[in-house]
Parts: sequence; structure tokens; C-alpha cells
Amino acid sequence: MRLFLVQKDVMNIKIGTNNESTRRLWLEQTLQQIPQGARILDAGAGELQFKRFCSHLDYVSQDFAQYDGKGDTSGLQMGSWDQSKLDIVCDITAIPEPDGSFDAIMCIEVFEHLPNPVLALNEFFRLLRPGGQLILTAPFCSLTHFAPFHFYSGFNRYFYETHLPALGLDIVEIQQNGNFFEFLAQEVHRIAFVAKKYAHTKVSLFEKIFFKIFLLIISKYAKKDTGSAEILNFGYHVRAVKATI
Repeated sequence: MRLFLVQKDVMNIKIGTNNESTRRLWLEQTLQQIPQGARILDAGAGELQFKRFCSHLDYVSQDFAQYDGKGDTSGLQMGSWDQSKLDIVCDITAIPEPDGSFDAIMCIEVFEHLPNPVLALNEFFRLLRPGGQLILTAPFCSLTHFAPFHFYSGFNRYFYETHLPALGLDIVEIQQNGNFFEFLAQEVHRIAFVAKKYAHTKVSLFEKIFFKIFLLIISKYAKKDTGSAEILNFGYHVRAVKATI
């Protein structure tokens, strides 16, 4: 009975499960601050999952549209991927729009899939009007996904703090999503899937209980955390503004 109660208690631990929801909430709140009718580019829009946050904006989607959901079958794949509703299909570093044609650009969880993300930043700078906003998120660390279109495992804050000001983009907000303990917990939650796929082993009841107890311990550390995000987190949320002349 005691073993069952331990399992029941730790099964409810949520640490490590809020990566995407935290990012979505930040993005939704950030987009709501953009004035009504502003023209926004969703660069690397994929299946247009963030269009619903842009009902008050003049929304334009872009992607290179070469990922089919299966990729090269390595790593984590979506299975299916529908990009039939894109407005612009092109390389993200050469978007056929005039200089200064957007009031805002968002590029969400895309940089790890670009061979040269700095070239994309240059293109965003060109496309933004003076005073326009650039909204970025990218993983600090990520597993192989969407292969073969996965070129970087993640981006530290210093990537943004180096390249954005050099282009003339003033960072007005940069915040981390999660911390070391939450990231570790996220990967613990993934063990059963990875064990089944790559070790061809089903996690036993005892192992499930062990993992849940481990999550309980990690949760205790996370509550006392005072800055472990500087060594590892889910990713950074960044907002920058193109300098006015």
C-alpha cells in the first residue's frame, strides 16, 4: 500500500512539462501588445500555429516548405506536416518583400533549423521598418528533430546579445524559459519514449516509480533555485526593436 501511495503522489508532478505552454503564453501576450492592423511576418511559420494570436494584425506567413513530416526518419519527426496555407514559400534569408515592409516579425523555434541564422537576422533587419519589433524564441538545448533540417542544438543569450545590437536591433526584453532542474525533469519525462524507441525496452513499474521519485527530488531543488537558468534552460524569449534614424 505504501508503494502504491508513493506512486500515486509522484505521478502528479508537473515539473518539466511547461516548456511549450510558457512560451506560447509569452508569445500571445507579446503579440497582443502590437497595435491593431500592424503588418507582421511569421518567418518559418510551419503549420501557422501562431496565426490565431494575430487576429488583430495583418498576418503574413513564410516558410521554405520542404519538410514533409517524415524528414530523413532520424530523431524526432512529426509524421505529417501541412504547409499548404503559407502566403510566401521561399528561403528565409531571401524573402521577396520590399525593405521596411513589416511592422513586426516573429520567428518562433526556427533558428535551430537554419544553416545560417545570422543571415536570417540580416534579412529580418532589412524587412523591418524603423521602430519595428523582432520577436524571437529558440531552444537553449534541443534534441534532434525535423532532421535533416536540424543544424544547431540551441542558442545561449549571448547569441542574441552579440548579433542583434551589431545589426542595429535594440534588445528590450530577454527572458529565460525554465532552468536547469526543469530542463532535467523534461528529459526524465522522455525516458520511457526514448527507452522504447532506442533501447527496445519497456520501462517497468519499478522504474516508473523511481523516475517519479527522482522528479519529486528535482522539484524540491527547483523551488529553491536562484539562477541555474544561466547554465541551462529551455530557451530564451527575446524582443528587439529596430533603431530609428
